Amino acid sequence: MGMFNGQYVCKIDAKGRLALPAKLKAAIPSSNGNELYLRFGDEGCLALYTDQEFKSLYNQINGLSDRNELHRKIKRAFFNSLAVLEMDSAGRILIPKNFLEYAKIDSEVYIQAIGKFIELWNPNTFKNEIEMDPKELSALLDSTLGEL
Repeated sequence: MGMFNGQYVCKIDAKGRLALPAKLKAAIPSSNGNELYLRFGDEGCLALYTDQEFKSLYNQINGLSDRNELHRKIKRAFFNSLAVLEMDSAGRILIPKNFLEYAKIDSEVYIQAIGKFIELWNPNTFKNEIEMDPKELSALLDSTLGEL
């Protein structure tokens, strides 16, 4: 399993291709091959997964009951917001246009590595709505980790 960390600002070319930063490419296990999984993420980002991490998420979603209406809705939405991407020899992935539109990503993307997966953001959305002040983070960590 790869462990992703760090933040990056990268360009998206006119064809919708993103060259993953070298440190992120290096964290992708060699057993992964060239396929990565992209889905509509939370709060308007895109979430990028390796094969191993995606299979874990897939098994959780696929394990939901087909007889439960809410579970069916979740499964439909999940599988409708998913794309399999092929990483080329230069480490680029082609992000489908509807995914770029969903995340409001144009020519620049803010990449936030989140341990097991990678989030792709519109830089302004991340800065204005998601990025957290260090003092706020410290208070949240204290209150959350204190509960464990």
